[in-house]
Amino acid sequence: MTGHNGAVAFAAANQPTNDAHDAVTDGNTSVGTDNGYRYDSFPGYNADAASDAATNGRRPTVAGSSGAAIKSGGTRALAPDLLRGLLMMIMAFDHAALALHTWEHGTGRVAEADGQVVRRWNYTTAYIVRTLTHLCGTGFTFLMGMGVVYLGRSRTRLGWSPVRLARYFAVRCVVLTAVTVVFGFVMTGGQLWFMNAVLFALAVDYLLAGLLWLAINETEVLLALAIARMRKVWASEASQSTMTTDDSDENGVTQPLLRGREATRTTGDAYLSWSIHNVLLVVLSLVTVFWNIWLSDDGGVCSANKQDISTLASPVNPFLRVWFWVMTEPGSRIMSGFPPMAWLSFAILGILYARIVTARPWSRHALVLGHVCAALVFSLLFVLTRVLHFGNLSEKCLQTPDQQRRPAQNLYLASVASFFYVVKYPPDVAFFALTMAGNLLLLALFAAIPPRVARQLTMLLEFGTSALFFYIVHLLLLFGLGILAVAAFGHETGIPDPIYPGKTRGIDDLFGYFGFWAACMLLLWPVCRAYSRFKSSKAADSIWRFF
Repeated sequence: MTGHNGAVAFAAANQPTNDAHDAVTDGNTSVGTDNGYRYDSFPGYNADAASDAATNGRRPTVAGSSGAAIKSGGTRALAPDLLRGLLMMIMAFDHAALALHTWEHGTGRVAEADGQVVRRWNYTTAYIVRTLTHLCGTGFTFLMGMGVVYLGRSRTRLGWSPVRLARYFAVRCVVLTAVTVVFGFVMTGGQLWFMNAVLFALAVDYLLAGLLWLAINETEVLLALAIARMRKVWASEASQSTMTTDDSDENGVTQPLLRGREATRTTGDAYLSWSIHNVLLVVLSLVTVFWNIWLSDDGGVCSANKQDISTLASPVNPFLRVWFWVMTEPGSRIMSGFPPMAWLSFAILGILYARIVTARPWSRHALVLGHVCAALVFSLLFVLTRVLHFGNLSEKCLQTPDQQRRPAQNLYLASVASFFYVVKYPPDVAFFALTMAGNLLLLALFAAIPPRVARQLTMLLEFGTSALFFYIVHLLLLFGLGILAVAAFGHETGIPDPIYPGKTRGIDDLFGYFGFWAACMLLLWPVCRAYSRFKSSKAADSIWRFF
């Protein structure tokens, strides 16, 4: 599935603009970089939480508040851009292998799909590279959800109304969908009328995440007010039952204390409302990943008898299937490897993540520790999917020599390759847990790097701030140069072209493969730097910021 890790382009859909990341808290002075943006350290992008409190904003201690009326500092956080840039380079590994026909596309030499039987593993380098690229789809969608919150907060401080924000989210969705249609038609030479190699999923999830954030922004206030009213009613009833007559002078002395207590209670009401909404986001993220299991035609179980497999659960109509189910039927004019609703859970987690890190100023040590702890939670969930056999779309599907040597053993514990095999199309719970753990560990790593050092990683920053542009150009470059390289240096490999299966000539030399990838990254670097500088100079509502 070409472009499967192209989730990179999500960044175009979620990409926080240069004013969407908040100012630094650790006292560092923001510094400009070659890509046209100004950066502060990772902890800095939640500094407006403190500013909101200082200005007595509508919700002084609650993340996601749209009540702040302060002007954005115009700086970006380093860690998310560094992660996005790294993921784009990792994504390019996968697409380079497709362009050169270096190896079969999949850890098991077939797509990591629901109910797909795996009979042998890819060779070691291919398995490792392919497993690393699993981080991309998750990371881009997660960062997209995070970016929705930053962009919404930034635009709200610029005076945008909820209606204007909703319209902005919708326009981005339409633009990305249009790019999906045109780009897919061009890349396949008209063979496909609609090729959802991730952009359509990101477009829809971006819109849904934006609308969800807008809804939370309103209901959070309403719930806090409702809690305050209930608390006052209960307090009134309690005071009436224990009412005593106080001296007027004593009343005057206690009034300032009562006002301070009331302010504390108001803050507590807001915090309780914020916490309840966060719990709801956790539940919603779990529901939206588990429904990939619930909606599976065969429950993610491979059966030796095809008659035992139900094929009646999912609709046949492509306009219905495209939302929840993978569509890769041979001969079809529609290909969709990334159903939007199947990937929504990662965007919801991104919203939750942004609400937490913007709730208050955090020290760098606290952020690193928090990311590591969250990664450990997801790692534990992943291990449980292996040991307890739940949340997998590959039950009884691993039929490699590893399983044949240990027929009575847990199939996921038969080998290292078996343990880390996860289903991506659509993502199962094991994929969800493993890739979230990996992305959070990378964020912890980038958060731990001193800002003065992190700002020197200019290639990552420039790729990370030109996401959709990078995605489109890198595919054209990789597959364009790949055709020339294969024609000049290729030989018969038996690995079919993803678009033209009859073409099996390729380059399977690893030095040639990695050299080709590195050369393409070097060619893309100055182009993405120039585009990033160009985009950073545009207004907040410019269409160029979509790319």
